Amino acid sequence: MLNIRKKVYQGLAAAALSGMILTGCGTAATTPTSVTAGTNGTATTTTGQSTSETTVSYTGNIAVEFGTNDSDDSYDAAAATTIKLSGSSASISGQGATAASGKVTISAAGTYILSGSFDGQVLIEAWDEDIVRIVLDGVDLVNESGSVINVVSADKVILILAEGTKNTVTDGAGYSFSGTDTEPDAAIFSKDDLTINGSGSLTVSANYSHGIVSKDDLKIASGKITITSVGDGLKGSDSVAVKSGTVTINAGGDGIQATNDTEADKGYVWIESGIIDITAELDGIQAVTAVIVKNGTIDVTTGGGSGNASTSASWGTWGKNGTAATSSTSDSAKGLKAGIDVTIDGGTITIDSSDDSIHSNESVTINGGSVSMSSGDDGIHGDTAVTLNNGDINIAKAYEGIESSKITINDGNVRLTTSDDGFNAAGGADGSSLNNRPGQNSFSSTSGVALVINGGYIYVNASGDGLDSNGNLEMNGGIVLVSGPTANNNGALDYNGEFALNGGFLIAAGSSGMAEAPGTGSAQNSAAIFLTSQTAGTLVRVEDSDGNVVAAFKPAKAYSSVVVSSPELEKGEEYTVILGGTTTGTEADGYLADGTFSGGTEAVSLTVSGAVTQASQSGAQTGGMGGPGGGRK
Repeated sequence: MLNIRKKVYQGLAAAALSGMILTGCGTAATTPTSVTAGTNGTATTTTGQSTSETTVSYTGNIAVEFGTNDSDDSYDAAAATTIKLSGSSASISGQGATAASGKVTISAAGTYILSGSFDGQVLIEAWDEDIVRIVLDGVDLVNESGSVINVVSADKVILILAEGTKNTVTDGAGYSFSGTDTEPDAAIFSKDDLTINGSGSLTVSANYSHGIVSKDDLKIASGKITITSVGDGLKGSDSVAVKSGTVTINAGGDGIQATNDTEADKGYVWIESGIIDITAELDGIQAVTAVIVKNGTIDVTTGGGSGNASTSASWGTWGKNGTAATSSTSDSAKGLKAGIDVTIDGGTITIDSSDDSIHSNESVTINGGSVSMSSGDDGIHGDTAVTLNNGDINIAKAYEGIESSKITINDGNVRLTTSDDGFNAAGGADGSSLNNRPGQNSFSSTSGVALVINGGYIYVNASGDGLDSNGNLEMNGGIVLVSGPTANNNGALDYNGEFALNGGFLIAAGSSGMAEAPGTGSAQNSAAIFLTSQTAGTLVRVEDSDGNVVAAFKPAKAYSSVVVSSPELEKGEEYTVILGGTTTGTEADGYLADGTFSGGTEAVSLTVSGAVTQASQSGAQTGGMGGPGGGRK
């Protein structure tokens, strides 16, 4: 009767719904607490003409509600139905539940307290408007042939982890299905909204496939949850939202996944706070639309970590069940991955990923927090745009550091070390991705390609190009330090359009073969200096005629060219470039902003004649300074 009513109800509901720029080379609950995230974007939903496929363009407006029913872990034990479990049987005191043949069935709204050990299944088959609260009060639940907790129908189910209790849920490696059914396919499975709260603990061992799945919204309000799964750890079709608690996941698939690809305001992962530790064979956190991190502590390792680099000849050997991924598969081992948007507002995030650490098919925005990553591929990749507004970003290891069609740095501290380009503003297909990877990165836009620096502190240690743009490069403020490359087929600066340098402080040291300077139309003066080859760590400083130090830097790699731009470089004034010597100043990333200097060898002197002044030390090999060229794009 319950299933029949549910189908009729769904049919009625369905019927109702139908009515620089570079020159050169869920359901609202009672008294909800609501948090809203907004990002740019317009929502459109279109249905294909020749097929039944539906595509979605993200709305950019997400509201996550943790209402009373989600957050309240209190209950009246005297008024609740108690279910004491033992073996394959159960003793029930109260209304709304029955037990028979290794199955406990809950069929009505209310609070149910479960305790003891059980071999079988807990089935929730209530009315569509029913809210079912299940208190796990020290249970050990095992089902060898299917889901352990299976929600067939309800408005919402809340699993409450009773204070001070340890609760375990374990399924078997083989499920028994009828006909062509493939669900339920998780140790805890729900067709409707599912929330977990409480101060106890829950350990889920998913030996068949996924750990915890909701076909609607999956919310973690509190509790200590540990999941070991063959497949995905936490999976919500419409959304996965974590308000607080401690979540530890070891997954053979994705750690956390949201899958709804037919509704523009769904398919997202929201993390408000909490402690999340994910080890995943595939993606750490993956969403069809958006991944939004407001706060919390998040630690993600994917695909065996950055040591199992996706750019190596063995790319894909980390693939699920030992099957190598190819360019035609959707499997990947990215840290945070979204189809449309990744936004980080705060928190402490640490990522060690075989593939990109942070990836979006459209945009990535970082507004704050501390983000540390080590990647076997890109540190941060957004097809359309990457925008850094604040925060501390440390990319300790990556193939390319930050890559997108449009990269904008407004503020924050950014440090990155790469085996190829530090920053890469690219359009079309990224040719540098051909280094043994199973396909090129494709970008959603080829127009407006640019790297724009408006502020912040940026340190780049790159073996490829330091700042690279297939379009324009623009710098209006901030401090930018570039160390590397050493090979002459790359440059510390590399751009194909115009480089407008209008403000800030820049010092870029590297090889001289493809070296470039800012554009001659820049509003701020620059000095481009060619030197004889200098060993890594050799201090280079620029002094004015009064002995005041304009710039001082110890590059981390060998170098033979240096570009310096500062508001202190004045037209008509003479400056001296000195190599070596000693200093009492404080050094950070090779940069010395203060202190006293002494000694060293004068390499060259120059008089600033305009936006770009070039000078060469005797014996230096000059390169392509000021012209197009410089390395792969």
